[in-house]
Amino acid sequence: MKAIVQERFGPPDVLQFVDTDQPDIGPDDVLVRVHAAALNPYDWHVLRGDPYVGRLMGTVGLTKPKARVAGVDGAGIVAAVGANVRDLRPGDDVLGRFEGAFAEYARAVADKVVRKPARLTVEQAAAVTMAGQTALRAIRDVGRVRAGHRVLVNGAAGGVGSFAVQIATALGAEVTGVCSTGNVELVRSLGAAHVLDYGQEDFTDGRVHYDVVQDNVGNQPLRRLRRALTPSGTLVSNAGGAPGGRLLGPIGPMLRMIAVNGFVRQRLRPLPDTWTRAHLLAVIELIEAGKVTPVVGRSYPLADTAAALHHLEAGHARGKVVVTVT
Repeated sequence: MKAIVQERFGPPDVLQFVDTDQPDIGPDDVLVRVHAAALNPYDWHVLRGDPYVGRLMGTVGLTKPKARVAGVDGAGIVAAVGANVRDLRPGDDVLGRFEGAFAEYARAVADKVVRKPARLTVEQAAAVTMAGQTALRAIRDVGRVRAGHRVLVNGAAGGVGSFAVQIATALGAEVTGVCSTGNVELVRSLGAAHVLDYGQEDFTDGRVHYDVVQDNVGNQPLRRLRRALTPSGTLVSNAGGAPGGRLLGPIGPMLRMIAVNGFVRQRLRPLPDTWTRAHLLAVIELIEAGKVTPVVGRSYPLADTAAALHHLEAGHARGKVVVTVT
């Protein structure tokens, strides 16, 4: 099969588009014929082996990538199922967390995939898993958003931000989205009551205060983000792409937030990377109800995954970036 293979840490150019073996599956796994896969900031952190602390902990590999075939988000058709799998069968359209999604075939633990909602294209379906769950946890679980809350989403046109705007709106919040000039109409179409162009307005100037600020960008210091909160407001940071140094990477700003949190009334919460099937099913329920629709900004063929990662790493992606597999 064709796959995007990474033999060493480095920039996207180290990726190779090659023939490799089709993955084996265990009794609790499914083999998926991949039709599309989504890119995440997680992918380029792993690609570069950044931060170093991740290598020492064994999460990305010490001297070379732990996973030879890259990618974790995908959608496709079940090709085979393990002996213990009862709820899925060959031919089912699915989406979920794959192991090696940037390939023609990928292995997935059966509990980490669900059937694809009929209303989604395969590209939209590939965009759901990591970004949708992240936004759900940030808004509903950590932010505790409820009807009547004033919520600001920084990076509202991005992968997680576009989900966050829709989820907060579905919960009855008054949502303000922060984005670039070119994305103002997109963010408004997602349900935001107010849209701020970051090139023209500064949401941290202290004139307006929000019950919840959900930050996906990491372009503002903590003290300024706190100025945008009510005295007992909540900051939820998913700024995984923010620079924090080669040693700590995105962990550095999270540690600072945790340290300050113990001395202030406001709730300052970094967003941990966790997985539950219940989160994914909750996002699917919102999609099937028509309350959430994934935004796919750009699509590349599988062979151009390196170019897709360069685009994502530049930091101005609109919605999700996906690669398609023919």
